[in-house]
Amino acid sequence: MEKNDDPNILKKQIRKAVLSARNTLSEEQLYRAKVLITEKLCGHQWFYRSDILLCFLSYGSEIDTKDIVNEALRLGKKVFVPKVEGEEMVFYRITSLYGLQEGYKGIPEPSGDCEKYEYPGDENEELQHTLLLMPGVAFDPYRNRIGYGKGFYDRFLRDKQGLWTRSIAIGHCCQQVDIIPAEEFDIRPYQVILV
Repeated sequence: MEKNDDPNILKKQIRKAVLSARNTLSEEQLYRAKVLITEKLCGHQWFYRSDILLCFLSYGSEIDTKDIVNEALRLGKKVFVPKVEGEEMVFYRITSLYGLQEGYKGIPEPSGDCEKYEYPGDENEELQHTLLLMPGVAFDPYRNRIGYGKGFYDRFLRDKQGLWTRSIAIGHCCQQVDIIPAEEFDIRPYQVILV
């Protein structure tokens, strides 16, 4: 990778390299990662103690979250998934993975005529029972994260500091890089789990 000091150019280079590596994962590797992440997440104390799960639905070669969503629903948790509305991302409640519509970039989305996630405020006890799972393209050992470049999660989390400490980013091992040029508006997940 060519040396460059512009964080945006560096991020684009990292994004391109990591997506290229992730897109070469075999069906067997993708399946193994899905099983491992489901096992790790469903055994995580934050998942176990949560009543509310905010979870992304997988896109392309992203780690598959369907089994996590189904387990949360089976346990009676309230599950919210994102829908892109203009420049913003809004989470809506789902009770099943059926009936979702193809949305932004072909990602399954709820219709938007169901219950919307309302942030309760930074000090609300409800946050102790909420878990946010985040996707990403690349992560470094300092929990810095690169998404797809649109800033949806950074904007969604900007005024929701209480959720920052209840966030876990998940992905494949090949998404780990040495360092990501972090900028002041970049919000880091509280934990990163790569399998």
